[in-house]
Amino acid sequence: MNPSSYHPDAFPANFTWGVSTAAFQIEGGASADGKGPSTWDTFCQEPGRIQNDATGKVACDHYHRYQEDIDIIQNLGVGAYRFSLSWSRMFPEGRGAPNQAGFDFYDRLIDGLLAKGITPWVTLFHWDTPDALQKTFGGWASREIADCFADYATAVGKHFGDRVKNFFTTNEFNNITDRGYYLGQFAPGLNCDIATRNQTRHNALLAHGKGVQALRATVPDARIGLAEDPVSCVPIMDTPEHVEAARKAYRLVNARFLTAVLEGGYPEEYLEDEGANAPEIREGDFDIISSPIDLLGINAYTPTHIRAADNERGFEQLPKPAAYPRMDIDWLYLEPDILYWGCRFLKELWNVPELYVSENGCPCADSLNAQGEVLDTDRIMYLRHHLRSATRAISEGYPLKGYFQWSLMDNFEWANGYNARFGLYYVNYETLERIEKLSAKYYRQVIQANRVL
Repeated sequence: MNPSSYHPDAFPANFTWGVSTAAFQIEGGASADGKGPSTWDTFCQEPGRIQNDATGKVACDHYHRYQEDIDIIQNLGVGAYRFSLSWSRMFPEGRGAPNQAGFDFYDRLIDGLLAKGITPWVTLFHWDTPDALQKTFGGWASREIADCFADYATAVGKHFGDRVKNFFTTNEFNNITDRGYYLGQFAPGLNCDIATRNQTRHNALLAHGKGVQALRATVPDARIGLAEDPVSCVPIMDTPEHVEAARKAYRLVNARFLTAVLEGGYPEEYLEDEGANAPEIREGDFDIISSPIDLLGINAYTPTHIRAADNERGFEQLPKPAAYPRMDIDWLYLEPDILYWGCRFLKELWNVPELYVSENGCPCADSLNAQGEVLDTDRIMYLRHHLRSATRAISEGYPLKGYFQWSLMDNFEWANGYNARFGLYYVNYETLERIEKLSAKYYRQVIQANRVL
């Protein structure tokens, strides 16, 4: 083989390169053109919930600057853009009468992307529940949410399915349910009991399944999955006993969500652990929840290290030493191998047909230097090593088909407000100017070369 035509860190010719965002984090226009409030709009109004009491009222003003953002997406050279729809922008009450202006906005966005040769990948729901549904019946704590979500998915499929063929139903169940209804850290900011938390988890799974069925009925040629953030179990050593322990751990610690979807039921260990707090499961629920998916998106950021142990489960989680390296936020510890092991275990455990890294990225302490540059070499380091983990997975035959970097631009980072910058583009929150970081230049070059640089 000609050495110039081969590189060990190369990607397949048809590999999908993309970037990801979420509606509430970038759109702004919180009440523009008939949009109704989401639970996050309401949550941000409660003092002390968000750092510096920041809100999403303006965010990156993508609602008005979407054409500029399409241009920078094109300039990056990606072939795909993953974004979420604002449910309450299209249905201000969450159900009932649609808001045509909301549909019109996403028509303009989707048509603009397609005109630039960029494939839209749509996430139906990225945490911004219509506040009316929360106030009316308790949002995700009620089974009623699943039927509302199915109706919403049907409307999305009917309207956009002629142009959008790639869908994720939901994004990260844990942040919808546990952090929203149990820990109180995310909207709607509730501290429910464990039984309610577990039922909320089940209701979210049911909504996903009904969303899959609704999209199948309205967009027959759609490719449908979900974007989930499974606990990224990594063996502490790549030896048979620790790999097997990490594989077992991956199945069991993800029992509440991913395992339930892919196996069509909760593992017995999960139900035993929850005991009397286990969710109510009605006949036919898991026929819906386990509706076949075409692909799975992995949101991968930080590891959970596992070693083999002489206990009932055969594994144990290791704590992080105080000096363990992390990025510019307290929870994001550094371990690039999460991409390799995630792809491997998803294939070995459940034979998932297609895998996509739907989110991967990091916050850095970005700032402009005297020349107006953002020299985020730490983010380049993060990307380089994670992409090498991706090429390892591909080289060993695991079905990783694409990578979506999180995120296109700095944005509203939930409870951290605007204090955590994840973007390839720096956002000046006073002027809303987008400024290309060094990492954006790096990502562009990687895409052009189709290999790790």
